[in-house]
Amino acid sequence: MSTAPSARLAESINATLADLLEADPRLLLLGEDIGRLGGVFRVTRGLRERFGGDRVRDSLLAESTIVGQAVGMAMSGLVPVCEIQFDGFTYPAVNQLVTQAARIGHRWNGQVSPSLVVRVPTGGGVRGVEHHSESNEALFARVPGISVACPSTGEDADQILRYAVTLGSPVVMYEPIRLYWRRSAPARDPEPARSPTAARVVRRGTDLTIATYGAVTHEVLEAAHALGPDVDVEVVDLRWVAPLDMDTVLASVARTGRLLIVHEGSKDVGIGAEIAASVAEHGFGSLRGPVRRLAPDRRAYPPADFEKDYLIGVQEITDEVLVMIK
Repeated sequence: MSTAPSARLAESINATLADLLEADPRLLLLGEDIGRLGGVFRVTRGLRERFGGDRVRDSLLAESTIVGQAVGMAMSGLVPVCEIQFDGFTYPAVNQLVTQAARIGHRWNGQVSPSLVVRVPTGGGVRGVEHHSESNEALFARVPGISVACPSTGEDADQILRYAVTLGSPVVMYEPIRLYWRRSAPARDPEPARSPTAARVVRRGTDLTIATYGAVTHEVLEAAHALGPDVDVEVVDLRWVAPLDMDTVLASVARTGRLLIVHEGSKDVGIGAEIAASVAEHGFGSLRGPVRRLAPDRRAYPPADFEKDYLIGVQEITDEVLVMIK
């Protein structure tokens, strides 16, 4: 049963995981404190009590073993869904994800198709300490064999999870921490995605396209609504950054003639750079002005008292749009 679109992100993920555990006895969850505690953000709360300790497993305090176990389980026919407590904690598991999970199907000439999902709470805006507010999705997005999803709503998280556990290759799903328990959100057009990995046009417009994903999608929509009716902004929520749905972005740019890319991860060698290059290569004739990117500079995430100066907010988005429209 699909989760209601109005559900909070954490509630949606919890309900979807419960549905998947109920439907498929091969599926199991593992991660630090996800069982008795329900995870740092209580996303898995109540699942151990319902499905037992064999299906919802508390792991050692070692991310490499979480993903390492998951690779072996997936090769054995199980469907593990891992939780890494924070995005800054993914680095000890890079070896297992990049050199094992991403390559195992190719290495075995397609004889094994291991399905595994790694859920990662991500991003700032919650006054986290060091290593707790990073946005490192670009690190995994460039690795062949790994798919990377970045939902901005409970509905999309539900759809992504249901698809990810059937894919037969690893998926890393970045879950915006500041959206876990947020109920209200700017209005979106109810236009469905064309496919499980397609982007979604969440606001139609004629003057400029903003391509974005994750938590900052909400700030982008707020800015778009604030700018109207003077500037009619179209908003594309990418939902996945690997694979990137450039067809939807290019079709939007063909309608509006302008493109701004907004994301929370640092600008240098980021997702926005790839989108900008692809539009320059395949959609240059549609452009009425240069593609622009709005993202934090390449620096470490600052202490909590200074994160507002680091994150991209509604005012920064509005100002950037107005510069592009002049």
